[in-house]
Amino acid sequence: MTPPRQHYNVTLAALTLAGCAFALQQTMVVPALPTLQRDLHTTTNWVTWVLTIFLLVASVATPILGKLGDQYGKERMLALSLVIFLAGCVGSAAAWNIWSLIAFRAIAGAGAAVFPLSFAIIRDEFPPEKVGVGIGLVSAVFGVGGGFGIVFGGVITDHASWRWLFIVGSIAIAGALVMVIRFVPDSPIKTRSRVDYIGAALLSAGLVSLLLGLSEGESWGWGSGRVTGLFVASIVFFASWVRVELHVPEPLVDMRMFAQRPVLLTNLTALISGFAMFGTFVLIPNFVEMPHGLGTAASRVIDYGFDASATKAGLYLLPSSVVLLVAGPLAGKIGRRVGMKWPLAVGLVLVAISAGSFALFHDHPWQILVPMPLFGTGFGFAYAAMATLITEAVRPTETGIATGMNTVMRTVGGVIGGQIGAVLLSAYTIGRTGYPAVTGYEIAFGLAAGASLVAAVLATFVTPNQRMRRRQVAVAAAGRN
Repeated sequence: MTPPRQHYNVTLAALTLAGCAFALQQTMVVPALPTLQRDLHTTTNWVTWVLTIFLLVASVATPILGKLGDQYGKERMLALSLVIFLAGCVGSAAAWNIWSLIAFRAIAGAGAAVFPLSFAIIRDEFPPEKVGVGIGLVSAVFGVGGGFGIVFGGVITDHASWRWLFIVGSIAIAGALVMVIRFVPDSPIKTRSRVDYIGAALLSAGLVSLLLGLSEGESWGWGSGRVTGLFVASIVFFASWVRVELHVPEPLVDMRMFAQRPVLLTNLTALISGFAMFGTFVLIPNFVEMPHGLGTAASRVIDYGFDASATKAGLYLLPSSVVLLVAGPLAGKIGRRVGMKWPLAVGLVLVAISAGSFALFHDHPWQILVPMPLFGTGFGFAYAAMATLITEAVRPTETGIATGMNTVMRTVGGVIGGQIGAVLLSAYTIGRTGYPAVTGYEIAFGLAAGASLVAAVLATFVTPNQRMRRRQVAVAAAGRN
Protein backbone atom coordinates (compact mmCIF):
# COMPACT_ATOMS: atom_id res chain seq x y z
CA MET A 1 0.00 0.00 0.00
CA THR A 2 1.38 3.40 -0.94
CA PRO A 3 1.98 5.61 2.14
CA PRO A 4 0.01 8.88 2.23
CA ARG A 5 1.75 11.93 0.80
CA GLN A 6 2.62 14.95 2.88
CA HIS A 7 -0.17 17.56 2.74
CA TYR A 8 0.74 20.14 0.15
CA ASN A 9 0.22 23.12 2.49
CA VAL A 10 2.98 21.87 4.78
CA THR A 11 5.22 21.36 1.76
CA LEU A 12 4.41 24.89 0.60
CA ALA A 13 5.39 26.34 3.99
CA ALA A 14 8.80 24.65 3.80
CA LEU A 15 9.40 25.80 0.23
CA THR A 16 8.31 29.35 1.08
CA LEU A 17 10.78 29.53 3.96
CA ALA A 18 13.57 28.23 1.70
CA GLY A 19 12.79 30.84 -0.96
CA CYS A 20 12.63 33.63 1.61
CA ALA A 21 16.02 32.64 3.03
CA PHE A 22 17.61 32.95 -0.41
CA ALA A 23 15.87 36.22 -1.32
CA LEU A 24 16.94 37.83 1.95
CA GLN A 25 20.59 36.98 1.37
CA GLN A 26 20.51 38.24 -2.20
CA THR A 27 19.70 41.81 -1.17
CA MET A 28 20.70 42.21 2.49
CA VAL A 29 24.26 43.08 1.48
CA VAL A 30 23.19 46.02 -0.74
CA PRO A 31 22.96 48.63 2.08
CA ALA A 32 26.18 47.29 3.61
CA LEU A 33 28.46 47.70 0.58
CA PRO A 34 29.94 51.09 1.69
CA THR A 35 30.56 49.67 5.18
CA LEU A 36 32.20 46.55 3.74
CA GLN A 37 34.45 48.73 1.62
CA ARG A 38 35.67 50.66 4.67
CA ASP A 39 36.03 47.69 7.04
CA LEU A 40 37.77 45.42 4.54
CA HIS A 41 39.98 48.19 3.11
CA THR A 42 39.07 47.62 -0.51
CA THR A 43 37.87 49.56 -3.56
CA THR A 44 34.36 50.19 -4.85
CA ASN A 45 34.96 47.87 -7.82
CA TRP A 46 35.94 44.92 -5.67
CA VAL A 47 33.28 45.37 -3.01
CA THR A 48 30.56 45.22 -5.68
CA TRP A 49 31.78 41.69 -6.43
CA VAL A 50 30.17 40.65 -3.14
CA LEU A 51 26.85 41.03 -4.98
CA THR A 52 28.05 40.28 -8.52
CA ILE A 53 29.71 36.94 -7.73
CA PHE A 54 26.53 35.80 -5.99
CA LEU A 55 24.53 36.48 -9.15
CA LEU A 56 27.18 34.94 -11.40
CA VAL A 57 27.28 31.64 -9.55
CA ALA A 58 23.50 31.64 -9.18
CA SER A 59 23.17 31.94 -12.96
CA VAL A 60 25.47 28.99 -13.53
CA ALA A 61 24.32 26.71 -10.70
CA THR A 62 20.58 27.12 -11.25
CA PRO A 63 20.16 25.19 -14.54
CA ILE A 64 22.66 22.52 -13.48
CA LEU A 65 20.97 21.77 -10.15
CA GLY A 66 17.60 21.97 -11.88
CA LYS A 67 18.69 19.25 -14.28
CA LEU A 68 20.11 17.12 -11.46
CA GLY A 69 16.83 17.55 -9.62
CA ASP A 70 14.93 16.15 -12.58
CA GLN A 71 17.26 13.14 -12.55
CA TYR A 72 18.00 12.35 -8.90
CA GLY A 73 15.11 13.90 -6.97
CA LYS A 74 14.13 17.50 -6.50
CA GLU A 75 13.87 17.32 -2.70
CA ARG A 76 17.36 15.84 -2.50
CA MET A 77 18.87 18.53 -4.71
CA LEU A 78 16.96 21.24 -2.83
CA ALA A 79 18.43 20.03 0.47
CA LEU A 80 21.92 19.87 -1.08
CA SER A 81 21.52 23.39 -2.47
CA LEU A 82 20.57 24.67 1.00
CA VAL A 83 23.54 22.90 2.59
CA ILE A 84 25.93 24.60 0.15
CA PHE A 85 24.10 27.89 0.67
CA LEU A 86 24.43 27.56 4.45
CA ALA A 87 28.16 26.81 4.20
CA GLY A 88 28.70 29.92 2.09
CA CYS A 89 26.70 32.08 4.48
CA VAL A 90 28.53 30.84 7.59
CA GLY A 91 31.85 31.41 5.82
CA SER A 92 30.81 34.93 4.84
CA ALA A 93 30.10 35.78 8.49
CA ALA A 94 33.66 34.72 9.36
CA ALA A 95 35.37 36.33 6.33
CA TRP A 96 38.70 37.96 7.15
CA ASN A 97 39.21 40.03 3.98
CA ILE A 98 37.43 40.95 0.76
CA TRP A 99 38.81 37.94 -1.12
CA SER A 100 37.51 35.41 1.40
CA LEU A 101 34.14 37.18 1.48
CA ILE A 102 33.86 37.04 -2.31
CA ALA A 103 34.80 33.34 -2.28
CA PHE A 104 32.18 32.45 0.33
CA ARG A 105 29.53 34.50 -1.45
CA ALA A 106 30.33 32.50 -4.60
CA ILE A 107 29.61 29.29 -2.68
CA ALA A 108 26.35 30.77 -1.37
CA GLY A 109 25.20 31.50 -4.93
CA ALA A 110 24.29 27.84 -5.36
CA GLY A 111 21.21 28.60 -3.26
CA ALA A 112 19.53 30.12 -6.33
CA ALA A 113 18.38 26.63 -7.31
CA VAL A 114 15.82 26.91 -4.51
CA PHE A 115 13.27 28.52 -6.84
CA PRO A 116 13.24 26.22 -9.90
CA LEU A 117 13.41 23.14 -7.68
CA SER A 118 10.53 24.47 -5.58
CA PHE A 119 8.44 25.11 -8.70
CA ALA A 120 9.08 21.55 -9.87
CA ILE A 121 8.14 20.10 -6.47
CA ILE A 122 4.90 22.10 -6.48
CA ARG A 123 3.96 20.72 -9.86
CA ASP A 124 4.72 17.16 -8.77
CA GLU A 125 2.96 17.32 -5.39
CA PHE A 126 0.07 19.78 -5.62
CA PRO A 127 -3.44 19.22 -7.00
CA PRO A 128 -3.65 20.71 -10.51
CA GLU A 129 -5.96 23.51 -9.38
CA LYS A 130 -3.49 24.56 -6.66
CA VAL A 131 -0.31 24.61 -8.77
CA GLY A 132 -0.73 28.20 -9.99
CA VAL A 133 -1.40 29.56 -6.49
CA GLY A 134 1.53 27.66 -5.00
CA ILE A 135 3.96 28.84 -7.65
CA GLY A 136 2.57 32.35 -7.27
CA LEU A 137 3.26 32.38 -3.53
CA VAL A 138 6.83 31.10 -3.88
CA SER A 139 7.46 33.57 -6.71
CA ALA A 140 6.11 36.40 -4.57
CA VAL A 141 8.55 35.42 -1.83
CA PHE A 142 11.39 36.29 -4.20
CA GLY A 143 10.26 39.90 -4.29
CA VAL A 144 9.06 40.06 -0.69
CA GLY A 145 12.31 38.64 0.64
CA GLY A 146 14.32 40.91 -1.62
CA GLY A 147 12.47 43.99 -0.41
CA PHE A 148 12.62 43.06 3.26
CA GLY A 149 16.26 42.05 2.78
CA ILE A 150 17.16 45.64 1.94
CA VAL A 151 15.12 46.87 4.93
CA PHE A 152 16.72 44.42 7.36
CA GLY A 153 20.14 44.98 5.83
CA GLY A 154 19.79 48.71 6.38
CA VAL A 155 18.76 48.28 10.02
CA ILE A 156 21.57 45.82 10.76
CA THR A 157 24.15 47.96 8.95
CA ASP A 158 23.10 51.09 10.88
CA HIS A 159 23.05 49.43 14.29
CA ALA A 160 25.39 46.40 14.31
CA SER A 161 28.31 44.72 12.54
CA TRP A 162 27.90 43.67 8.90
CA ARG A 163 28.71 40.12 10.02
CA TRP A 164 25.24 39.91 11.50
CA LEU A 165 23.85 40.05 7.97
CA PHE A 166 25.20 36.57 7.40
CA ILE A 167 24.57 35.29 10.93
CA VAL A 168 20.88 36.13 10.62
CA GLY A 169 20.88 34.65 7.12
CA SER A 170 22.47 31.43 8.37
CA ILE A 171 19.74 30.98 10.97
CA ALA A 172 17.03 31.37 8.32
CA ILE A 173 18.77 28.94 5.96
CA ALA A 174 19.29 26.34 8.71
CA GLY A 175 15.59 26.55 9.59
CA ALA A 176 14.64 26.13 5.94
CA LEU A 177 16.95 23.11 5.61
CA VAL A 178 15.33 21.37 8.58
CA MET A 179 11.85 22.09 7.17
CA VAL A 180 12.77 20.76 3.72
CA ILE A 181 14.30 17.55 5.05
CA ARG A 182 11.40 16.99 7.43
CA PHE A 183 8.39 18.06 5.39
CA VAL A 184 9.15 18.02 1.64
CA PRO A 185 8.55 14.56 0.15
CA ASP A 186 10.78 12.95 -2.41
CA SER A 187 9.40 13.56 -5.90
CA PRO A 188 7.71 10.61 -7.60
CA ILE A 189 8.61 11.96 -11.06
CA LYS A 190 12.22 11.39 -12.11
CA THR A 191 14.10 10.74 -15.30
CA ARG A 192 17.24 8.64 -15.55
CA SER A 193 19.93 10.21 -17.67
CA ARG A 194 23.56 11.24 -17.71
CA VAL A 195 24.74 14.72 -16.83
CA ASP A 196 25.85 16.69 -19.86
CA TYR A 197 29.15 17.91 -18.40
CA ILE A 198 30.36 19.45 -21.66
CA GLY A 199 27.12 21.39 -22.07
CA ALA A 200 27.26 22.48 -18.43
CA ALA A 201 30.84 23.71 -18.82
CA LEU A 202 30.07 25.66 -22.01
CA LEU A 203 26.93 27.21 -20.53
CA SER A 204 28.85 28.18 -17.39
CA ALA A 205 31.66 29.72 -19.41
CA GLY A 206 29.23 31.67 -21.60
CA LEU A 207 27.26 33.04 -18.65
CA VAL A 208 30.37 33.95 -16.66
CA SER A 209 31.93 35.73 -19.66
CA LEU A 210 28.75 37.67 -20.40
CA LEU A 211 27.98 38.69 -16.82
CA LEU A 212 31.62 39.49 -16.02
CA GLY A 213 31.78 41.80 -19.04
CA LEU A 214 28.52 43.47 -18.06
CA SER A 215 29.58 43.84 -14.43
CA GLU A 216 33.03 45.27 -15.16
CA GLY A 217 32.26 47.25 -18.33
CA GLU A 218 31.94 50.51 -16.40
CA SER A 219 35.27 50.18 -14.54
CA TRP A 220 37.34 48.58 -17.33
CA GLY A 221 35.83 50.64 -20.15
CA TRP A 222 33.15 49.34 -22.52
CA GLY A 223 35.50 49.55 -25.48
CA SER A 224 38.49 48.02 -23.70
CA GLY A 225 40.14 44.87 -24.94
CA ARG A 226 39.19 42.90 -21.83
CA VAL A 227 35.47 43.71 -22.05
CA THR A 228 35.35 43.16 -25.82
CA GLY A 229 37.18 39.89 -25.40
CA LEU A 230 34.69 38.74 -22.76
CA PHE A 231 31.72 39.52 -25.00
CA VAL A 232 33.32 37.74 -27.96
CA ALA A 233 34.15 34.77 -25.74
CA SER A 234 30.54 34.63 -24.48
CA ILE A 235 29.25 34.50 -28.08
CA VAL A 236 31.68 31.70 -28.92
CA PHE A 237 30.79 29.73 -25.78
CA PHE A 238 27.04 30.12 -26.30
CA ALA A 239 27.28 29.13 -29.98
CA SER A 240 29.33 26.07 -29.05
CA TRP A 241 26.88 25.22 -26.28
CA VAL A 242 23.90 25.32 -28.67
CA ARG A 243 25.76 23.12 -31.15
CA VAL A 244 26.64 20.58 -28.47
CA GLU A 245 23.10 20.54 -27.06
CA LEU A 246 21.66 19.80 -30.49
CA HIS A 247 23.89 16.77 -30.99
CA VAL A 248 24.38 15.05 -27.63
CA PRO A 249 21.86 12.28 -26.84
CA GLU A 250 20.99 13.67 -23.39
CA PRO A 251 21.51 17.45 -23.42
CA LEU A 252 21.51 19.71 -20.37
CA VAL A 253 18.86 21.81 -22.13
CA ASP A 254 16.65 20.37 -24.84
CA MET A 255 16.88 23.14 -27.46
CA ARG A 256 13.74 21.90 -29.15
CA MET A 257 11.89 22.37 -25.86
CA PHE A 258 13.57 25.73 -25.39
CA ALA A 259 12.39 26.81 -28.87
CA GLN A 260 8.73 26.05 -28.18
CA ARG A 261 6.71 29.22 -28.54
CA PRO A 262 5.46 29.43 -24.92
CA VAL A 263 8.93 28.72 -23.50
CA LEU A 264 10.78 31.01 -25.92
CA LEU A 265 8.45 33.99 -25.48
CA THR A 266 8.24 33.55 -21.71
CA ASN A 267 12.03 33.50 -21.45
CA LEU A 268 12.34 36.62 -23.62
CA THR A 269 9.78 38.27 -21.38
CA ALA A 270 11.81 37.19 -18.34
CA LEU A 271 14.97 38.74 -19.80
CA ILE A 272 13.30 42.08 -20.54
CA SER A 273 11.29 42.25 -17.33
CA GLY A 274 14.37 41.34 -15.27
CA PHE A 275 16.09 44.32 -16.86
CA ALA A 276 13.21 46.65 -15.95
CA MET A 277 12.41 45.36 -12.48
CA PHE A 278 15.89 44.84 -11.06
CA GLY A 279 17.16 48.13 -12.45
CA THR A 280 14.29 50.02 -10.82
CA PHE A 281 14.53 48.06 -7.57
CA VAL A 282 18.22 48.84 -7.11
CA LEU A 283 18.07 52.50 -8.18
CA ILE A 284 15.31 53.56 -5.77
CA PRO A 285 17.48 53.21 -2.61
CA ASN A 286 20.33 55.08 -4.34
CA PHE A 287 17.94 57.87 -5.36
CA VAL A 288 16.41 58.43 -1.92
CA GLU A 289 19.83 58.29 -0.21
CA MET A 290 21.17 61.21 -2.28
CA PRO A 291 22.34 63.92 0.15
CA HIS A 292 19.97 66.71 -0.84
CA GLY A 293 21.46 69.97 0.42
CA LEU A 294 24.87 68.53 1.31
CA GLY A 295 27.27 71.44 1.95
CA THR A 296 27.04 74.96 0.63
CA ALA A 297 28.09 74.17 -2.94
CA ALA A 298 26.14 70.94 -3.21
CA SER A 299 22.93 72.53 -1.99
CA ARG A 300 22.84 74.70 -5.10
CA VAL A 301 23.13 71.83 -7.55
CA ILE A 302 21.71 68.64 -5.98
CA ASP A 303 18.00 69.27 -6.15
CA TYR A 304 16.73 65.72 -5.70
CA GLY A 305 16.96 62.87 -3.21
CA PHE A 306 15.82 62.81 0.40
CA ASP A 307 19.08 62.21 2.35
CA ALA A 308 17.69 58.91 3.66
CA SER A 309 19.69 56.56 5.87
CA ALA A 310 20.19 52.93 4.88
CA THR A 311 17.25 51.98 7.10
CA LYS A 312 14.92 54.61 5.66
CA ALA A 313 15.97 53.75 2.10
CA GLY A 314 14.83 50.19 2.68
CA LEU A 315 11.51 51.39 4.03
CA TYR A 316 10.75 53.05 0.70
CA LEU A 317 10.58 49.54 -0.79
CA LEU A 318 8.38 48.17 1.99
CA PRO A 319 5.00 48.91 0.32
CA SER A 320 5.96 46.93 -2.77
CA SER A 321 7.22 44.03 -0.66
CA VAL A 322 4.01 43.81 1.35
CA VAL A 323 1.67 43.66 -1.67
CA LEU A 324 3.93 41.09 -3.35
CA LEU A 325 2.86 38.50 -0.81
CA VAL A 326 -0.73 38.81 -2.01
CA ALA A 327 -0.07 39.50 -5.69
CA GLY A 328 1.65 36.19 -6.45
CA PRO A 329 -1.15 33.85 -5.29
CA LEU A 330 -3.76 36.23 -6.76
CA ALA A 331 -2.06 35.92 -10.15
CA GLY A 332 -2.38 32.14 -9.88
CA LYS A 333 -6.12 32.36 -9.21
CA ILE A 334 -6.72 34.80 -12.05
CA GLY A 335 -4.57 32.80 -14.45
CA ARG A 336 -6.51 29.63 -13.72
CA ARG A 337 -9.63 31.34 -15.09
CA VAL A 338 -8.35 33.44 -18.00
CA GLY A 339 -4.89 32.00 -18.75
CA MET A 340 -1.56 32.93 -17.15
CA LYS A 341 -0.40 35.14 -20.01
CA TRP A 342 -2.90 37.82 -18.94
CA PRO A 343 -1.60 38.27 -15.37
CA LEU A 344 1.87 38.41 -16.95
CA ALA A 345 0.88 41.14 -19.40
CA VAL A 346 -1.11 43.14 -16.83
CA GLY A 347 1.72 42.86 -14.30
CA LEU A 348 4.23 44.24 -16.78
CA VAL A 349 1.90 47.13 -17.63
CA LEU A 350 1.69 47.97 -13.91
CA VAL A 351 5.50 47.91 -13.69
CA ALA A 352 5.66 50.25 -16.69
CA ILE A 353 3.20 52.68 -15.11
CA SER A 354 5.08 52.78 -11.80
CA ALA A 355 8.53 53.10 -13.42
CA GLY A 356 7.19 55.87 -15.67
CA SER A 357 5.84 57.61 -12.59
CA PHE A 358 9.26 57.46 -10.92
CA ALA A 359 10.77 59.05 -14.04
CA LEU A 360 8.28 61.93 -14.14
CA PHE A 361 7.44 62.60 -10.49
CA HIS A 362 10.14 62.38 -7.80
CA ASP A 363 10.30 65.72 -6.00
CA HIS A 364 8.66 64.52 -2.77
CA PRO A 365 8.86 61.25 -0.80
CA TRP A 366 5.15 60.50 -1.34
CA GLN A 367 5.73 60.51 -5.11
CA ILE A 368 8.03 57.51 -4.64
CA LEU A 369 5.89 55.77 -2.03
CA VAL A 370 2.52 55.99 -3.80
CA PRO A 371 3.51 53.99 -6.95
CA MET A 372 5.33 51.34 -4.88
CA PRO A 373 2.27 49.10 -4.27
CA LEU A 374 1.57 49.23 -8.01
CA PHE A 375 5.17 48.20 -8.72
CA GLY A 376 4.94 45.34 -6.21
CA THR A 377 1.66 44.09 -7.66
CA GLY A 378 3.10 44.08 -11.16
CA PHE A 379 6.27 42.38 -9.95
CA GLY A 380 4.26 39.64 -8.20
CA PHE A 381 1.91 39.06 -11.13
CA ALA A 382 4.74 38.80 -13.66
CA TYR A 383 7.05 36.47 -11.73
CA ALA A 384 4.26 34.12 -10.68
CA ALA A 385 2.88 33.95 -14.22
CA MET A 386 6.25 33.26 -15.85
CA ALA A 387 6.97 30.28 -13.61
CA THR A 388 3.53 28.79 -14.21
CA LEU A 389 3.67 29.31 -17.98
CA ILE A 390 6.98 27.45 -18.11
CA THR A 391 5.72 24.50 -16.07
CA GLU A 392 2.63 24.26 -18.28
CA ALA A 393 4.67 24.19 -21.48
CA VAL A 394 7.15 21.39 -20.73
CA ARG A 395 7.06 17.75 -19.71
CA PRO A 396 7.19 16.94 -15.96
CA THR A 397 10.73 15.56 -16.34
CA GLU A 398 11.89 18.90 -17.80
CA THR A 399 10.42 21.19 -15.14
CA GLY A 400 13.60 21.72 -13.12
CA ILE A 401 15.83 22.69 -16.04
CA ALA A 402 13.12 24.71 -17.78
CA THR A 403 12.28 26.85 -14.74
CA GLY A 404 15.99 27.07 -13.95
CA MET A 405 16.69 28.60 -17.34
CA ASN A 406 13.82 31.04 -16.82
CA THR A 407 15.46 32.12 -13.55
CA VAL A 408 18.76 32.55 -15.39
CA MET A 409 17.10 34.78 -17.99
CA ARG A 410 15.69 36.99 -15.22
CA THR A 411 19.10 37.16 -13.55
CA VAL A 412 20.88 38.10 -16.77
CA GLY A 413 18.24 40.75 -17.45
CA GLY A 414 18.66 42.06 -13.92
CA VAL A 415 22.42 42.36 -14.25
CA ILE A 416 22.00 44.18 -17.58
CA GLY A 417 19.47 46.54 -15.99
CA GLY A 418 21.71 47.26 -13.04
CA GLN A 419 24.74 47.88 -15.24
CA ILE A 420 22.90 50.18 -17.66
CA GLY A 421 21.67 52.12 -14.64
CA ALA A 422 25.25 52.46 -13.40
CA VAL A 423 26.41 53.64 -16.83
CA LEU A 424 23.69 56.30 -16.97
CA LEU A 425 24.52 57.58 -13.50
CA SER A 426 28.18 57.83 -14.47
CA ALA A 427 27.42 59.50 -17.79
CA TYR A 428 25.20 62.21 -16.30
CA THR A 429 26.95 63.95 -13.43
CA ILE A 430 26.58 67.36 -11.77
CA GLY A 431 29.50 69.46 -12.96
CA ARG A 432 32.70 68.33 -11.28
CA THR A 433 31.08 67.20 -8.05
CA GLY A 434 31.02 63.55 -9.12
CA TYR A 435 27.41 63.22 -8.00
CA PRO A 436 24.99 61.71 -10.53
CA ALA A 437 22.52 64.15 -12.04
CA VAL A 438 18.82 63.48 -11.76
CA THR A 439 18.75 63.08 -15.56
CA GLY A 440 20.50 59.71 -15.27
CA TYR A 441 17.82 58.40 -12.94
CA GLU A 442 15.03 59.77 -15.11
CA ILE A 443 16.39 58.05 -18.23
CA ALA A 444 16.95 54.79 -16.34
CA PHE A 445 13.38 54.74 -14.99
CA GLY A 446 12.07 55.71 -18.43
CA LEU A 447 13.96 52.81 -20.05
CA ALA A 448 12.53 50.45 -17.45
CA ALA A 449 9.02 51.66 -18.28
CA GLY A 450 9.57 51.22 -22.03
CA ALA A 451 11.11 47.76 -21.59
CA SER A 452 8.16 46.66 -19.46
CA LEU A 453 5.71 47.72 -22.15
CA VAL A 454 7.64 45.75 -24.78
CA ALA A 455 7.60 42.69 -22.52
CA ALA A 456 3.85 43.15 -21.95
CA VAL A 457 3.23 43.02 -25.70
CA LEU A 458 5.34 39.85 -25.98
CA ALA A 459 3.36 38.29 -23.14
CA THR A 460 0.11 38.50 -25.09
CA PHE A 461 1.57 36.13 -27.71
CA VAL A 462 2.39 33.41 -25.16
CA THR A 463 -0.10 30.65 -25.91
CA PRO A 464 0.32 27.46 -23.83
CA ASN A 465 -0.17 24.13 -25.55
CA GLN A 466 -3.54 22.90 -24.27
CA ARG A 467 -2.84 19.28 -25.13
CA MET A 468 0.38 19.46 -23.15
CA ARG A 469 -1.48 20.96 -20.20
CA ARG A 470 -4.06 18.16 -20.18
CA ARG A 471 -1.34 15.54 -20.40
CA GLN A 472 0.49 17.12 -17.45
CA VAL A 473 -2.67 17.06 -15.33
CA ALA A 474 -3.14 13.38 -16.13
CA VAL A 475 0.48 12.56 -15.25
CA ALA A 476 0.29 14.51 -11.99
CA ALA A 477 -2.96 12.74 -11.02
CA ALA A 478 -1.45 9.33 -11.80
CA GLY A 479 1.64 10.16 -9.73
CA ARG A 480 -0.49 10.90 -6.64
CA ASN A 481 -2.59 7.75 -6.94
